[in-house]
Amino acid sequence: MLSLVLILNLLSELDFFKDIEVGSFFPAYLALLNSGSLIFEMFPFICLVCTQFFFIGFFKDDQLNIFKYSGLKNTSIIKILSLLTFLIGVFVIIFFYNFTSNLKNFYLELKSNYTSDDKYLAVITNNGLWIKDKIENRILIINSTKIKPDHLIDTFISEFDSDFNIIRNIKSNKVNIKNNEWIIYDAEIFANNTSTVKKNIKIKSNFNYERIQGLFSNLSSLSVLELIKLKENYKLLGYSTVEVEVHLNRLISYPFYLLLMTIFSSIIMFNSKNLKNTGIKITIGLFFSVIIYYINNFFYVLGNTERISIYVSIWAPLFFLTAMNFLMMRKINEK
Repeated sequence: MLSLVLILNLLSELDFFKDIEVGSFFPAYLALLNSGSLIFEMFPFICLVCTQFFFIGFFKDDQLNIFKYSGLKNTSIIKILSLLTFLIGVFVIIFFYNFTSNLKNFYLELKSNYTSDDKYLAVITNNGLWIKDKIENRILIINSTKIKPDHLIDTFISEFDSDFNIIRNIKSNKVNIKNNEWIIYDAEIFANNTSTVKKNIKIKSNFNYERIQGLFSNLSSLSVLELIKLKENYKLLGYSTVEVEVHLNRLISYPFYLLLMTIFSSIIMFNSKNLKNTGIKITIGLFFSVIIYYINNFFYVLGNTERISIYVSIWAPLFFLTAMNFLMMRKINEK
């Protein structure tokens, strides 16, 4: 799986840098940094396939009958594998995920140096939303205490020239950011030691509401503690915490997801034990894993778009998979 991910990442990076002059090994280095987060996404399918290969070897050497003669039931074998998988899932969340999130963050920082976005910056802190913008030889530093659909609330804008000499400061209770041409309502302008008030003024920006929303969507580059801190900052800003909460619940449910995939794979192998073709067994497992993936992804999207509750979007697919496993577990000891 790692080899496959590395190859696909390398092809993607080579395509990105085809018109940019960089060192020969730099795309490979970026591909390696980004591979960890993708491996994390693929762990449920890695568990499924690994379980299948375990049972293929198990049946090939006729070890199952030896265990049966010793009084070990099929359900006991599944319990041992499930417990091991759950512990691996906990380890993955505590250590592997936090490690790969740091690599992902480093990857994004390196790659941003080769995009047009390196001149722009937007972060959310406990002091609100901060934006650094560069447009038409002007630099804008923007701070807002709250963000609402298409609007910034309680905003202070500092405008500098290219040498960071102050041009003016603008204060407003409400700024329309629906488009790249912002409309500042009841703007209080401070320039040359004087203060003036204008009903409406317009400034151009590289940011709009849609772009600001998209800036904070790459949650895989944040550790668990950073996600919790980001959630608190979102609350202070009045920004929707739905996406962060969905991601956190997804991490909490991750060990259970791996456990259920291992049980599902074990049941498939016990029920297809009489099939001699190994390729068919693997194909059956991959077919169902793809279906499970798309069902999970469908609920995940519904949760992010607030069509269903956060908890339903994460836990409902796992509940259905649990119910399916229980139904298929009947008479499993007779297999």
